[in-house]
Amino acid sequence: MNSSDRIIRMKTVLARTGLSRSTLYRKIADGTFPRQLAISAHGAGWRESAVNRWIADPATYREEGSL
Repeated sequence: MNSSDRIIRMKTVLARTGLSRSTLYRKIADGTFPRQLAISAHGAGWRESAVNRWIADPATYREEGSL
């Protein structure tokens, strides 16, 4: 795992994207933001590389497999 593939948590994602928590979850449901990864029974995070791809081009980002 390289440095851009580390797992980042919600607080970091919100700070880096400027999104609210509710907007973030809505975008995940729409397939326009990367999905979370389960990292423990009660914890989740995002691959930093996926968040960086979204930050680079949020208007055209689509999660793989979404319509």
